[in-house]
Amino acid sequence: MSIVTRSIPLFLCAGALPLFASAQQADDQGMHEVIVTAQKRTTNLQDVPFSVAATSENQIRNTGSDNIVELARNIAGFSVADLGPGQSQMAIRGISAGQVIRDQPGVKEQVGVYLDESPISVALFTPDLELFDLDRFEVLRGPQGTLFGAGSEAGTVRYITRQPQLGKLEGAADASYDHVDHGGDGGAVRASINLPLGSTAAVRIVGYYHHLPGFIDAIQPTGSIRKSVNDGDRSGGRIALFFQPNDSLSITPRIVFQNLTTNGYPRVDLYNILANPYTTTQPAVTIGDRQQFTQQREGINDDFGLSDLKVDYAFGPATLTSITSYTNRKVTVLRDATQLTGSVTFDFGGSPDQVRISSPLYDRTKLNVISEELRLTSTGDDAWQWLVGGFYQHVNRRYGQDLPTAGYDAVSQQLIGTASAANNAPPNTPYFSDISYTLKQYAAFGETTFKATQQWSFTGGLRYYKFSEDRLLNLGGVFASPTPPGGVPGSTSSNGVSPRAIASFRLNEDMQFNLQAARGFRLGGINDPINIPLCSPQDIAVFGGQKNWKDEKNWNYELGAKMRFLERRLTLNIAAFYDDIKDLQATTTAGTCSSRIVFNVPKSRSVGVEAELFARPTPNWDVGLSATYVNARLRSSVVSTLPDGTKVPVGGLQDGNRLPTAPQTQAAASVGYTLPMASERDFFAIATLQYVGSSFSQFENEKDGFGSIGGTSPNAARLIPFGGPLTTSVINFNAELPSYTLGNLRVGVKTLRWEAALYCNNLWDETARLALDYERNRSARVGYLTNQPRTFGIYGRTTF
Repeated sequence: MSIVTRSIPLFLCAGALPLFASAQQADDQGMHEVIVTAQKRTTNLQDVPFSVAATSENQIRNTGSDNIVELARNIAGFSVADLGPGQSQMAIRGISAGQVIRDQPGVKEQVGVYLDESPISVALFTPDLELFDLDRFEVLRGPQGTLFGAGSEAGTVRYITRQPQLGKLEGAADASYDHVDHGGDGGAVRASINLPLGSTAAVRIVGYYHHLPGFIDAIQPTGSIRKSVNDGDRSGGRIALFFQPNDSLSITPRIVFQNLTTNGYPRVDLYNILANPYTTTQPAVTIGDRQQFTQQREGINDDFGLSDLKVDYAFGPATLTSITSYTNRKVTVLRDATQLTGSVTFDFGGSPDQVRISSPLYDRTKLNVISEELRLTSTGDDAWQWLVGGFYQHVNRRYGQDLPTAGYDAVSQQLIGTASAANNAPPNTPYFSDISYTLKQYAAFGETTFKATQQWSFTGGLRYYKFSEDRLLNLGGVFASPTPPGGVPGSTSSNGVSPRAIASFRLNEDMQFNLQAARGFRLGGINDPINIPLCSPQDIAVFGGQKNWKDEKNWNYELGAKMRFLERRLTLNIAAFYDDIKDLQATTTAGTCSSRIVFNVPKSRSVGVEAELFARPTPNWDVGLSATYVNARLRSSVVSTLPDGTKVPVGGLQDGNRLPTAPQTQAAASVGYTLPMASERDFFAIATLQYVGSSFSQFENEKDGFGSIGGTSPNAARLIPFGGPLTTSVINFNAELPSYTLGNLRVGVKTLRWEAALYCNNLWDETARLALDYERNRSARVGYLTNQPRTFGIYGRTTF
């Protein structure tokens, strides 16, 4: 495949330049084809009969993207809710059921994520992989349930890595250094090498280290400030061996590993019960821009390991492919829960010193996944193309929380007459959970394409799936409703089919129209009980007793066109879609309970249009544009009846409310310029502009008055008068995440063998609010996750 370096579109369309081609070469050669594997066979991107974006590693770099959150701003219909490194939640075409919180291990993903052909997706903790040594990054829009199965209800994302090459000694290395305004320094060192091992084997080795700069300052109880607390490190590598003893058989074993460690989160606190300017009997504290208040170190440690084996055997008219993968994951999330514990202690009648006892909360996840896919694919150029296969997956996941709070047994014994040790928890641990899940999934699938004429082709596919999940729940502590010894079991299961039908009409070699109907699905799950000791009577009535939630299913109807003009110097891809979602698995916060509950919303809908344009008007200039408009809303309500007979909508699940986390409007533009210089050098400059519209983090954020702590609104949070009397009776904030616009600039010089560049990301130092983050229904703390400030950097790369 040819990879773009000089053309800098925001999507990779059917036009791409050779690596490090000169402007004159670009003019002579025109735009090359891009090959993708969105249908589990190699296909020209413009021939794929549904909407796909594919971005090369060079384009990722040139748009200033260091991670998947930044990359998503450049891809039409693709968005990522950013909760910090390693905690990203993806959405495609606005289909989202709310921000997944760390203590929701049973929630499944709506977007399937694959590293080549191995599934790696988790609803919240999908690995935040380094974007290096990639062939391309694919986004398959719309349900992909037929070929990719559960979790690909809204679409599928694929990291396609470079594979070992026989008979080639080649490699690459790059390094970068950057400085963040109002923050620290960062940088990366990365390298890859391809080594031939005789005539039948080759190995590819990749390694990297990336220091993530911090830019958030943390105010301490003493008044001192810890600088740039959210810095971190990402390091890892990949070793892949390719063995081809003959023309029919190839074997590719691989090991992938990565560690991500951060020292905090990119959170800006707007209100904290322990640090605010409204107290009169406690020190008044004003929290500034890009600041937070903490008493306790925070951060994440994420160890990700993947071992997989791909075997291809070609015989006659078909190829047999086996993909076996094993994923091992250990994630520890540490956050300062002092304000959460303190708000409960205050309600128990605790003293100021008791309210301020430091209280770290540990979330621990251990994940082991074994999967196997076996498929048979037709080869050749016959009118009939077909694929059949089977899939099996076994998931073991253990999740737990503990809240070790020094001396809290004495506090709770004094205030409420009981201690954690008497409630199935370790000493001085007011909350403790240990939850184990076992999930098994089986599937059989097939898809066929028939080319009826030179112009018409038809595709049909079907997947049958069956899954079961068992859970064992252990809860303890004075904040929880303790479970009996041995835990409380739970289970859920389902089966169904996921069909797809596509009709394609090719007007000529440069114009194709596609019509699709497809269904995707998201597996159901089991709710955890709410923390009754923390709940108000109304919250118990609304959120208590919720058991399992059902599978979510999405019927997608799509009309698209893929067109090339002006001797293929201009490409326009456009698609209009209508998604009818049944039993949306909506995440809600259970009021004061510090719990999360999932409800099925009977009807939801997402309607929209996306467009991508790439043009090369001259050999020196490249222009890329992408835009999406999505109107994704609930089309029914979930209502609860209170003890007095009053009916109230649950958690903002009201007909007409927007689906959260994804913007209605998203657009990006890029302009690239290349100027040939002496000695086969080229000067280049790339400017990128990204616009992301407003959104909400959760359904409940759309309720009138949600942005109030205190006051008379029925949806306002309770203002806890710690440190009072307070100087205000109401604190207001904006519950809607406002739109924002970012700009990036990159200039440099490159040759066939090396590249040197200077860059500036976030040119005008925009502060974007990426997600709303709050504790105990806003009464303990309210904050926003934010983006990296203006960043200046230098980059160098060499290849051989």
